Amino acid sequence: MEIREMRPRDVPRLVEVSLAADTLFADAGVVLPPDDPRELLEHAGRVLVAVSGAAPVGLAATVAVDGSAHLEQLAVHPSSGRRGIGSALLEAVCAEAAAAGGDRMTLTTFRDLPWNAPWYAARGFSVWAREEWGPGLERVWAAEAPIRVLPRVAMVRNLARTGPAA
Repeated sequence: MEIREMRPRDVPRLVEVSLAADTLFADAGVVLPPDDPRELLEHAGRVLVAVSGAAPVGLAATVAVDGSAHLEQLAVHPSSGRRGIGSALLEAVCAEAAAAGGDRMTLTTFRDLPWNAPWYAARGFSVWAREEWGPGLERVWAAEAPIRVLPRVAMVRNLARTGPAA
């Protein structure tokens, strides 16, 4: 598997990956509003892609929020799931943010789904108290109102760490 920057020709396949990854929510009985990942792919600050063979199988999209890297989306095609691709993408975006001088990575996610907040917690993220958020994260939270169909949390990881177990 290779992790690299997204290329324009990757977009159609990454749309497929993102939409396929969303089926995990439906399989868990979670009804999300319709999503078109093209807007995210076009406006993210950075998109890293996991490629297996010749095709993208996963993506990690980040944006800047309150002067720090914010993980906007992490998605792996279900047919490539449970092989460490999501973890590798997460570590890659965290390493890039740290190399650029960032001190933290933030994200928002569903609190109780096992492949959301508990998965991130196992990789060094912790729930971030709302009183510590900046105005940018408050705007992200407000914009996510339509997908708040289950309890959500904001999480943060200190990038001075060398990895999730450090």
